[in-house]
Amino acid sequence: MDTPDLYPVTEEEKTSWPDEAIVPLEKPFVDDRGAIQPLVDRMMKSAVLIESKAGALRANHYHKTDWHYCYVLSGCIEYYHRTTGSDDDPEMLLVKEGQMVFTPPMIDHGMKFPEDTVFLTLSRNPRDQATYEADVVRVDLLDDAGSISWRPEDAES
Repeated sequence: MDTPDLYPVTEEEKTSWPDEAIVPLEKPFVDDRGAIQPLVDRMMKSAVLIESKAGALRANHYHKTDWHYCYVLSGCIEYYHRTTGSDDDPEMLLVKEGQMVFTPPMIDHGMKFPEDTVFLTLSRNPRDQATYEADVVRVDLLDDAGSISWRPEDAES
């Protein structure tokens, strides 16, 4: 199988990223029909809907070139992050329903779910398995003991 093309991150692209992990959202447009909530106005190649059970652990990795926005539709995410290569304890942010968090490349991140949660992930790179695996580097940011988790070797058994 061919190795997917991963396009390098440009300095120009970096200037368009949010300044903080929790992304302030624009005011929704509301009329008699309902509401339209702007989320992300950037070119991207993946949009996935993820359901996570209470007690689940996701991520525990970083991306070489990919970035993603995660918008919580229901539940909440305990989002842990730190600069890749750092020995600092990760910072934890609680991302609640109706909030969005941004993860740039080269940021170790992990997610714990204290309750059943549904979130939308909008990403720079395609989400096919080959491209995803070529870009992701797994780390031991969060202890997965007692969590519902998955590692690549689990698929081989």
